[in-house]
Amino acid sequence: MIENEKEKLIRGYAAGEITWHELRERGFDDYVQVLGALGELGLRPPIARMEGPNVEARRRGRAMLRAALQATK
Repeated sequence: MIENEKEKLIRGYAAGEITWHELRERGFDDYVQVLGALGELGLRPPIARMEGPNVEARRRGRAMLRAALQATK
């Protein structure tokens, strides 16, 4: 894979335009490669959308984290 193409894919992934599944189809073998490439470009992994069957569990988890952080102040 050409570096330019790799960078374009990683930028698309960080922007939420393509998925991890699509990255695998296009030549990324493991997620460590993706994390490394994101770090090299100063990008962060995309945040999953708040939809689907796990939304309520994610909201509860976020609330617990916020409460724990507040308790440390």
